[in-house]
Amino acid sequence: MTRKLTGDRLVVASHNPGKVREISELLSPFGMTPVSAASLGIPEPVEDGDTFRANAEIKAHACAKASNLPALSDDSGLVVLALDGQPGIHSARWAGEDKDFAMAMKKVIDEIGDRDCSAYFFCALALAWPDGHVEHFEGRVDGHLVWPARGDKGFGYDPIFVADGFDVTFGEMEPGKKHGISHRARAFAAFREACLE
Repeated sequence: MTRKLTGDRLVVASHNPGKVREISELLSPFGMTPVSAASLGIPEPVEDGDTFRANAEIKAHACAKASNLPALSDDSGLVVLALDGQPGIHSARWAGEDKDFAMAMKKVIDEIGDRDCSAYFFCALALAWPDGHVEHFEGRVDGHLVWPARGDKGFGYDPIFVADGFDVTFGEMEPGKKHGISHRARAFAAFREACLE
């Protein structure tokens, strides 16, 4: 049986400001007070899992144990079909130490060349408790990539991704709209239904 989240404090197990902001916005209607792992001085664990789910669980367990609070972790990325699923779980690493996503987006487009630009964003959420219990939720949004990059909203690869049924990139889309259709929003909806409602 799924464990419900009680109390109002939750650690967002991420050092990515864009991701923390997005998760905090999704949590705000539920009276939760999210705090980031970075603000608590919790170091980033080594993400050596071979799936989004495994890496989300690594981060959630590390933060729950360090903070003695429930921790919600997101591991997500861009999956490009023509690149055999890359950058995938290595999406952030493609941006390098400086998190240069302009460079990473150009690299993705260069690697694709004249092949099919079909892609999807995938999100795995893990909710862990200090006692080791964990729940998992997933979401996916399909689309295609465009170049040049468009828009300055969102973060990461958002400016080159157009979701199916839309003609604007996630980088051009208003946050409220993106929160209704994104991979993170879909995983979050499953989390909300199972653990918050």
